[in-house]
Amino acid sequence: MKKLLIFDFDGTLFDTVDDVVICFNKALTIHEFPALTHDEYIERLGGNIDEIVSLILKEKNTPENIDLIKNTYQKLYNSSQKTHSLPFPKIHETLKELQDNGMLVAINSNRTTDSIKNFVNRYLGDIDFLDIEGHNPDYPSKPSPVGVNNLIRKANVARDEAIYIGDSETDIKTAKNAGIDCVIVKWGYGGEKDYCDGYPIGVIDDVCQLMDLI
Repeated sequence: MKKLLIFDFDGTLFDTVDDVVICFNKALTIHEFPALTHDEYIERLGGNIDEIVSLILKEKNTPENIDLIKNTYQKLYNSSQKTHSLPFPKIHETLKELQDNGMLVAINSNRTTDSIKNFVNRYLGDIDFLDIEGHNPDYPSKPSPVGVNNLIRKANVARDEAIYIGDSETDIKTAKNAGIDCVIVKWGYGGEKDYCDGYPIGVIDDVCQLMDLI
């Protein structure tokens, strides 16, 4: 039985991509760069903000252009209402069930901690997360295991008692680098390559299946 469940955020707990697409395309248009499609953004998500912007700009990803688009995007995103960003179906109920059964739940993401907390406070206020390990510029981003290792220490559990739940290749690598089990979900932003990876102990298309795996 697992005691600590560490969740990725974007594409696992929350569907956030539409607000990201809207704000990035506004930023690109303002600075006369070509906009991208929804699917093109999906292919580029998973890293920290600098890595994502670099992939968005393709061959025009100079340090100056990255800073330009990043700063404009962050202003637009921070001031937006983010009305399209919501928990995936049955996420709240599942987290509540896990918590009520004595399991520890936590979040590890390349999104900033403050941003994650804003969403959690708005939609998951009755879930007592052990901690939220978001992007910290002083530490390497996922797939570095730094955030996972911090959560395992705080929970005081063995590595075989922890499991990482995510939706993409970055999450698989994060779990592997931390030496813990992994489950991949199919409702997020991953693809067949991720679902066919041999490392996860399970691939699920309904969050209710999670209880059977742990």
